Amino acid sequence: MDAERAKVAELEANHRALSLELANAKSLELDKRRELVSASDEIEKLRMKHAKEIMELEMEAKSKAREARELADELRLAKSDLERERDNVSNLKATLSHQSTSHIALNAQINALQAQKAATQMQLDTLMTTSSDKTLELEAAHRRILDLEQDARESEMVRRKLHNMVQELKGNIRVFCRVRPVLTSDLSPSSSFTSNLTPDDEEKGREADITFPDKRDHKEIVVSSSSSSAMGSERKEIYNFGFDRVFEPESTQIEVFEEISFLAQSCVDGYNVCIFAYGQTGSGKSFTMEGGSTEATTGMIPRAVNQVFKAADDLKSKGWEYKMDGQFLEIYNETINDLLGKGEFDKKKHEIKHDKSGTRVTDVNVMPLQSPASVTSLLRVANSRRTVAATLMNERSSRSHSVFTLRISGTNTHTGESCEGSLNLVDLAGSERLNSSGAAGDRDRLKETQNINKSLSALGDVIAALGEKAEKGEKHIPYRNSKLTYLLQNSLSGNSKTLMILNLSPLAAHLNESLCSLRFATKVNNTMIGTAKKQIRGSS
Repeated sequence: MDAERAKVAELEANHRALSLELANAKSLELDKRRELVSASDEIEKLRMKHAKEIMELEMEAKSKAREARELADELRLAKSDLERERDNVSNLKATLSHQSTSHIALNAQINALQAQKAATQMQLDTLMTTSSDKTLELEAAHRRILDLEQDARESEMVRRKLHNMVQELKGNIRVFCRVRPVLTSDLSPSSSFTSNLTPDDEEKGREADITFPDKRDHKEIVVSSSSSSAMGSERKEIYNFGFDRVFEPESTQIEVFEEISFLAQSCVDGYNVCIFAYGQTGSGKSFTMEGGSTEATTGMIPRAVNQVFKAADDLKSKGWEYKMDGQFLEIYNETINDLLGKGEFDKKKHEIKHDKSGTRVTDVNVMPLQSPASVTSLLRVANSRRTVAATLMNERSSRSHSVFTLRISGTNTHTGESCEGSLNLVDLAGSERLNSSGAAGDRDRLKETQNINKSLSALGDVIAALGEKAEKGEKHIPYRNSKLTYLLQNSLSGNSKTLMILNLSPLAAHLNESLCSLRFATKVNNTMIGTAKKQIRGSS
């Protein structure tokens, strides 16, 4: 029992010891659990802290990665800038090298310019030294120029006097004779039709027997005519005529104008000049006065106008200033028409007035002329309005007299001298008998031909009266018998230098008309009308 008790006691002691140990173990377990809970809390805190730290590190890593990318971009840009700067440095080095070369060249130029400056300075010093001498020479030359200009003006006055003395010695009414060449239209019809030709047709293209024996002075013309007598014998007559100048068929417009150009100069010098073309229809009057379409065939009117403008221009250096104007009239059936007018013909009544200032026609257009070109256009307008008609003598015959008048007034700004001149260029209507003109069967043409012949006859009467006056003294001059002679009164009365150009046809068919024209021209050539007077503006 005791043993049991001892065992029970021992077991109780062991139980107590185990209970104590169990209690201690539980207490330890509680401590451990508390420690574990505390450790778990601490681990949770550490985990949370670690998670936070991881998050912060991740954010920092992202930030670092972004910074790294930015730095990489900056590095790439920096490399690009560096490469560019290297290129710039290379270019600058090349430029610097070039500038160095240029600098060396500029230094050389500077040295050369300095040397040139020194030489120029020496030349300047030399020029400054001689400047006063040159100034004195210039003053002397200027005085010499003034003296020469004065001499030139005086010489020009002497030239004018001598020129017009020569023209006066040649005679106041001068006569030129011009024979035109044979034209294609003058030739006979084809020989295949000769069996049907009349004697007049056969004679159409035959040339008259005209010769020019004076080969030196060209002042003679000889016309030969053959005719059959009633007994059947041939009779030959020879007619000799002499004029101031005779132009053969091959003579050019230039050669004719060379003889006329001096009269154009007289117009500029203050004289009245009249040039008129006379002859039968188809003898070449209009060609002589107006000319053809080429420069070589230009007529006397445009050539004379050009000469007047040229002479006026040449005198500008001697102090002369000129003003020019022109008018263009037509005398048709004893009626004056203004070829430069704007209305229809015969609507205005034009009257001829003679006074101290010269001849003028009332109510006509007077155009200012600035150049030869303005005269050319004026002539074109006038010719388009001129009355023409067909006759047997010429398909486009002028049936009227045309009178172109150029007036010129000049003043010398150096001497105060002034003058006025006029140039009358007249293309007369064709002179032929009624049976030659073919006008007898046409009432209008008949009237035209009668008026033309009346005015030309009046011109002959005036010429004859002037000749009688020169021989016998006082004599009435019938200027008023026609509008033509009344218009040309001053040109025929001694106040003008007058030239008649007689135009002749070379054809045998026109021989009788040519002889009539030659006899009339001889009468004109033998007429003395006195001395032309210089027209001074404002003089009485």
